[in-house]
Amino acid sequence: MTPVATSAEERRAAALRLWIVLARAHAAVEALARAHAAEHGLTLPEFGVLEALHHKGRMLLGEVQRKLLVSSGGVTYLVDRLVDKGLVERCDNPEDRRAKFVSLTKKGARFIERIFPEHAERIERAVSSLGVEEQLAATALLKKLGLGAAPPPSSLHPPP
Repeated sequence: MTPVATSAEERRAAALRLWIVLARAHAAVEALARAHAAEHGLTLPEFGVLEALHHKGRMLLGEVQRKLLVSSGGVTYLVDRLVDKGLVERCDNPEDRRAKFVSLTKKGARFIERIFPEHAERIERAVSSLGVEEQLAATALLKKLGLGAAPPPSSLHPPP
């Protein structure tokens, strides 16, 4: 176990080291996920849209945007590309004409059902250098880190 950093300099060095290790670990796992998506003619964000719809069902475009952490223009672009590929479709929202739903087409549902298990297996292998208990502990720590690093919610823009 590493000794506890006590000085301001040691705390800063530990924080910077964590940032570097976190960024490198993310890049390594993301590269594997990106490569798998590319094997199927998708970008990783396109895969993310399909995965979200596969697991959550029909969603408003704004919900997809928040889930994937992309801009409203970015989600529109992604959905346009997936519509062109015949994998998703837009549907009217009877309660709000300005908002659109997006859902998987039959082709899109078959496609993501076929490729998702392999994707999940690759992610599992990518993180397998940690045991399951370590993965759960890392998940809890990273969630705590993310919540602690996030800006406080604005009273003008409450969380969804």
